[in-house]
Amino acid sequence: MPEKRTMSLTSDLVALCYREEPNMGLDSRFTPLTDDDYRVLAEKLEAESDHGPLWVFAYGSLIWKPEFDSVEMKPATAFGWHRAFTLEINSWRGSREQPGLMMALARGGRCDGVIYRLPDGNRLEQIERMLRREVSETEGVQAVRWLPVRTVDGPQMALGFWVGETPRSISHRHPPSEVAHILARACGHIGSGAEYLYNTVSHLEEFGIRDRNLWRLQALVADEIRRLHRLEEGAKRPGAGHHR
Repeated sequence: MPEKRTMSLTSDLVALCYREEPNMGLDSRFTPLTDDDYRVLAEKLEAESDHGPLWVFAYGSLIWKPEFDSVEMKPATAFGWHRAFTLEINSWRGSREQPGLMMALARGGRCDGVIYRLPDGNRLEQIERMLRREVSETEGVQAVRWLPVRTVDGPQMALGFWVGETPRSISHRHPPSEVAHILARACGHIGSGAEYLYNTVSHLEEFGIRDRNLWRLQALVADEIRRLHRLEEGAKRPGAGHHR
């Protein structure tokens, strides 16, 4: 595993981005999924699976906040996809006054991540539980799919979330400087965009996964936060250090 690097984006800088924001609920532009919708989608995915062990591909928040039990994990690569901040959000880690961005898998390149194997049994219930965590609107259903991934033990199929474009996707890709501008300012009721990036990059480092684009982005976000708060390089606000 490569030696862990020191991030420019620190917990002290991330703490500066947090503010209390109300939970505004589901974006009114989208249609919430019903209990019946979740069950139908879970049954569809179960029918499309190979009925072997249930694996889930994690490339972003699922790496550091899976919220499900797993019995095995290992590095995996999805070819033909890469991480990109293509999802515009006005809740969770953004607001209507200051929309945020979250990652999805976009076409092209490769994405190194982690696959988790869920316990055997109750496959349908486990798939439905993950759907409820990851997808809240019917417009996001098209971005849930089985992904072929490559591991040290050979090819594997894994369930992937937010794979490809959806109606929530932005119409054009922001350059890294604009993504940094947004992430340094956006915050919602569960936290900030800077925190989301910080947690993702730091946990990828722990797994020895190097994403060149995210590494560059975390440095840009750190610089943007310093500019916003008029901090010199290496300086931090007295008493900072806690972030949610």
